[in-house]
Amino acid sequence: MIVRPATPSEIDEIMHIYDIARQAMRDAGNTAQWINGYPTRELVENDIQRGVCHVIEDGGALHGVFMFAIEDDPTYAHIEDGAWPNDEPYGVIHRIGSAGTKRGILQAAVDFTRGKIGNLRIDTHADNEPMQRALAKAGFRPCGTIYCVDGTPRIAFQLEA
Repeated sequence: MIVRPATPSEIDEIMHIYDIARQAMRDAGNTAQWINGYPTRELVENDIQRGVCHVIEDGGALHGVFMFAIEDDPTYAHIEDGAWPNDEPYGVIHRIGSAGTKRGILQAAVDFTRGKIGNLRIDTHADNEPMQRALAKAGFRPCGTIYCVDGTPRIAFQLEA
């Protein structure tokens, strides 16, 4: 699988992948995450313009999408019921979605991002048990609880260098 920056011409396909991922969450009992059309087209367009939206392709088809940036995430500044294992620079992975057509989407994203920076942070909803299992398999450790901009809690994870 190839990971590369997304292009503006792929926005419709990216939004379709997010629709599939959102439905997979619902089917797994996670009805509280990615609600009200999140991630929005405007947000994804902004991610593409910033160069932080990446797609995972194989055989010319898109199979996954995620946001990756090396930056301090303001929602990670305060963590409850735990602590970050270090204060070193980190990359963040957000909005990872799979079309459900290939296995290993998270691992492809992790392999790509680890080539850029050693410490990675990510978060997910407590109801997103499939993602929690995938994160554990990829080597992430739960660190505590962070809160999204809208105030909803998320389990925060870090993969150390």
